[in-house]
This record gives sequence, C-alpha cells and structure tokens, in this order.
Amino acid sequence: MQAVGLITEYNPFHNGHLHHLRESLRVTGAEVAVAVMSGHFLQRGEPALLDKWGRAEMALRSGVDVVVELPLPWACSSAPDFSRGGVKSLALLGVDSLCFGSECGEIEPLQYCADFLHDNDSFVTGKTSELLRQGVNYPQARAQVLTELSAELLDPTVITAPNNILGIEYLKVLKELTSTIQPVTIARIGAGYHDVDAGVDGIASATGIRQKMLESEAVDTLLPPTVQSILHQATAHGRVVSVDKYYQLLLAQIFRSPTELSDLWLVENGIENRLLTVAENATSLAELVSGLKSRQLTRTRIQRLLVSVLLGLKRDIVPPLLAVGPQYLHLLAASAKGQKFLASRRKQRSIPLVQNFSRVYAILKRHYGFESAAYRLALEQLNLELKATKLYTLLSQDYTGGSRNRDFYESLKI
Repeated sequence: MQAVGLITEYNPFHNGHLHHLRESLRVTGAEVAVAVMSGHFLQRGEPALLDKWGRAEMALRSGVDVVVELPLPWACSSAPDFSRGGVKSLALLGVDSLCFGSECGEIEPLQYCADFLHDNDSFVTGKTSELLRQGVNYPQARAQVLTELSAELLDPTVITAPNNILGIEYLKVLKELTSTIQPVTIARIGAGYHDVDAGVDGIASATGIRQKMLESEAVDTLLPPTVQSILHQATAHGRVVSVDKYYQLLLAQIFRSPTELSDLWLVENGIENRLLTVAENATSLAELVSGLKSRQLTRTRIQRLLVSVLLGLKRDIVPPLLAVGPQYLHLLAASAKGQKFLASRRKQRSIPLVQNFSRVYAILKRHYGFESAAYRLALEQLNLELKATKLYTLLSQDYTGGSRNRDFYESLKI
C-alpha cells in the first residue's frame, strides 16, 4: 500500500489544498494520503483559526486518510526546523513519497539548491551569520549568499518564493536523513502564499480566506463543501479563535520581569526590554508587532517569539527537543484505509504513535523506560502540547466550559 506524505497546516482546508491532495495522489500513484499537520499554533507564529481536531476532520472529510499532529516545537519554528519535524514525522510513519506545492513546479532547481545548501553548509552558515551581524534578516541573508555563490546556475526567484523555500528545506532534510522517500512537487495555482485577494478557479490563499472571515465576507466558494459545514458549525458554536483574546492573554504573559522573559526560547539580544516597552502602549497585536519590527527582526520571527512568550517555551527545553526529533506522534484522524496503512507500518515505527491520550504516560514509559533521558524529553514534548491546548481553549470567541485538557477526551476522527 503506497502512501504519499503531505506537510500541512490546513488553516483552514481550502480548494487549493484539495487540488494539492488530488494531484499528489495522481502523480505519485499512491493509495493513501498521510498529512502531518500543525496543531494549535502555526509556523508563522499565530494561533490556528480552528482547533486541531476540527481541521483534522476537514482534511479527513476531503480525502486525506491519516492526519498526525506535527509536534509543537517544530510547528512553531522557522523553515529549517519546521521542515525537519515534518519530514522526520513522515519518515517515522513510513510514507513512500513526499509531495509539496511550489511556485516553480519543478523538482530539479529545488533539488540543486538543497544539494548546494547541504554540501556547503558550513560556508553558507558562516556567510549568512556575517550578513545577520550587519543587520540583514535571515531570509534575505540566505537568498543573498546563494545568489552570489551560484548566480549563473540558480534563478534568484526560486530561493525567495515562500513555498519554494519550504520545498528546498524538505529536500535538504531528506538528504540529511539519506531517506528513501521520493520527493515530488506540483505547481502552486491560484493566489500566492501571502495574497489576500482570491485567485482564479475558486482557489485563494489561506491568508486571504482568514482575512475575508475577519471582515465577515463570504468564503464558501473558496472551500470544499464538506469543509464549509464544519466551519459553519464551529463559527456557530463560537469555536473560532478571537485575535483580541489572543492579544489580551499574550499581554498577561509579557508583563513579567525581563529576567523571566530572557529565559524563553527566541527571546534574545535584549529584545525582552523592548518588548516590555512597546507592550506598555500597544493597543492591538498588529501595533505590538509593528513596534517590534526592525531590519533584523521579520514580522514572522516576532510572531513566533510572541508564541514562545505566550506558552512559556523555555530556552533549555525547546532546543534539545529540536535537536533529536519528535519523541512521539499524536494521531488525530484516520480513515479505514488510513488505519490499515498504519497497521501495516506498525513494526517499522521507532517512536510511539499515540491515539488514546488516557494511556499516553504508560505508553511513553513502556517505550522509553522510566529512567531514560528519552522518556524525560518525551514528557517535555507532552507537557508543552498539553499546555498549548489548555491556553488555546481560552482563545475561542465563546468558550462554553468543560475540561481544557481536551487531548485526553477528544476522540479520533474516523
């Protein structure tokens, strides 16, 4: 049973994602689609529009066979670690291919760039660090280094487009792992990654769809019918995230001592003092981010930093997790075909795939042993994700009560 892997956020699942899913199955000939999906907080440093179970159900009803959560540290990281977490998770699940969308739509220029980065890692890292010290932000610094070193062989537009950048990182990780997973790319169609206007053929970016929802505009034509009903129900029950609530909760976490803030992941180079100063007068999240933005700090990096502050992600916990990879995976949804695939790969998995969280501690203890360092790391990953879920429940527009430990009582979507 051949399986194609997808690294996703589905925030929300839209017509472009449906196109990607169908094309991935078609070009690879796979029978099963396996999605590794970010949980409650996302790579661009923001809370998801809808909780991870609702988004997993959107994917399942649209034809994805397996949805597994990308663990929090990787889901909220920059492109290299986000990609590493996604690819490692798919490798652990035993997929045969990885299909991703890209602006160029061809694997060769992306593979060339990935090979170049892998083979010249120390040189590229050193040159990039030099530019960072000069005040150039990371995406621009990396693009400048690659363009200077391979101008005759590499189209500069390839290394600056958002989906191309992620694709290059996926390919780089596959090479690092000497993985047998076959990479495939398809051309992204419709609106661009950051576009807020709707594209052609009913395909808009997730950014554009979220913006329309904030402005109370209709988005049904941009979503598959099954997704429309799930989103309508979530909206009717007040389960869509409130940006205002996110900002208020964030402010409560910001106003601690500079020493406490400086212990957090991504809070560095004295930014904690500036954060406290800007937060004293900022009246909205957008104003806070704008006040922190600088030549060195991109908007996305600031937003990831703010998620770290909200969740209290400690500097001595997150980097060790990122260095070794996911210690377990959380199964959110699986079709009958998806469950059959997972059963067929069960003996190949080297880490636990947890479905029933009421047994998660026993599962981790049995797999790693009570005294092992790996068990302690697994508990750190678990504690971060449980905290993320609890805080996420506070962001709903109309939270109606019930246990905030939703990981323990939400059932598998089938």
